[in-house]
Amino acid sequence: MPDFVLKDQAGDSFDSKSLKGKAVVIFFYPKDYTPGCTAEACSFRDHYVEFQQMGAEVIGVSTDSVSRHHKFSNAYQLPYRLLADTNRSIAKRFGVGSHLFGLISQRVTFVIDQQGKIILIHNDMRPASHIRKALDTLRD
Repeated sequence: MPDFVLKDQAGDSFDSKSLKGKAVVIFFYPKDYTPGCTAEACSFRDHYVEFQQMGAEVIGVSTDSVSRHHKFSNAYQLPYRLLADTNRSIAKRFGVGSHLFGLISQRVTFVIDQQGKIILIHNDMRPASHIRKALDTLRD
């Protein structure tokens, strides 16, 4: 997993090095408040306890601003961090592409093991498939 530092929805700096030794699910999504992205974020929320029980942190990443993430997180009571990758620098380091001439990020979920090795890359625009694939990968 690439090292990175981004601001979360509270405006705090989040350093990926703090995840060393933990399993992590990082999902990149196009935009806060869009129907698919809201469904995906809420599904990760609804399954958050399952991820925690398996020892995994959940992190959402999009190009939205810190303030937009803050509002989105509060509106949907999201219990995990949302990171503001406003210039797509982290998406690029993870190899997450974009659609519509670079205006919309792809929907990609990564599962990273405790050693920092990426063990799943799931690239699918259907939001519901991401939770199932991430949970199945962690169970295996």
